[in-house]
Amino acid sequence: MENQNLNILDEVNKGATMGMDAISFVSDKVVDSKFKGVLDTEYNKYKKISQRVNDLYDNYSDKEPHETNAMTKMMTWYGIQMKTMKDQSNEKISELLVQGTNMGIIEGVRLQNQNQDSDLSQNVRQILNDFVAMQEDSVETLKKYL
Repeated sequence: MENQNLNILDEVNKGATMGMDAISFVSDKVVDSKFKGVLDTEYNKYKKISQRVNDLYDNYSDKEPHETNAMTKMMTWYGIQMKTMKDQSNEKISELLVQGTNMGIIEGVRLQNQNQDSDLSQNVRQILNDFVAMQEDSVETLKKYL
């Protein structure tokens, strides 16, 4: 079961780092200080989840948790640049972040459903549940800017 714990921690960390990357890529395009503050708060939520994963990861492996690879980061950056070339409004940026966050929610719920009856560590299950809940909350926060 340690392997499944590791897999879930890796997936959560990849999702968290992807969220941090996406927010980093759009932050310099945001001029509205209130919206920028919202994005900073969301970034810190992802960072906190990633730190929790890192703290727990040592119980299962002597390696580092998986993050998004360079190609994925580049594709995310490029996609954001293209989609915000003509429109850098709060609405457009919020839309892009909601779309990405929804993909993270889908993956997180899929992991929850696939592991309902498994012997996951309680700490790993809690991080997964917290990650999904955090993303659902983020979508609700970002919807206000659509």
